[in-house]
Amino acid sequence: MTDRRRIDPETGEVRADPAAGPGPAEAEPVVAEADTVAVDPEVAELTAALQRERAQFANFKRRAAEEKQGSVNYGKQLLIDKLLPVLDDLDRAREHGDLESGPLRGVADKLAGALTSEGLAKFGETGDPFDPELHEAVQHDGDGENPVIGAVYRSGYRLGEKVIRTAMVTVTDPVETGAQ
Repeated sequence: MTDRRRIDPETGEVRADPAAGPGPAEAEPVVAEADTVAVDPEVAELTAALQRERAQFANFKRRAAEEKQGSVNYGKQLLIDKLLPVLDDLDRAREHGDLESGPLRGVADKLAGALTSEGLAKFGETGDPFDPELHEAVQHDGDGENPVIGAVYRSGYRLGEKVIRTAMVTVTDPVETGAQ
């Protein structure tokens, strides 16, 4: 038996012996017998059918995952819709100073934190620009050139990017800053 390796395994040197065989750059590509055989039309048809089935199954899995996530989001929205009156009551209690200290403050903070972690965001603060898509105006004072929110009667909420309740506000003109 002869060693035809071009690199000596003990020294790591390249052998100059032509009997060692061609190097990697000089080697001819190996052609398998399957590459030279003509493809049977039935095999090609079955392969194409298998690929279609795999693609359909991958699409089914993707659609099922999207539908499941949609159901989860819908369930979150239903629960949050039922909790919005509780959040309104807590906001009113906070405005009156009832949540400055005590056990109710801890409960309110935990509830707000849990809902925020699920993607609930409050909007509609005094001084924000008025947007009829997000705010429900119940009163309008001023000429209306650059309307802003004056008072907030009910906060608006957004779950992710979806508005689940508009804010009920009064609309007024912005307060001018500086001397006129």
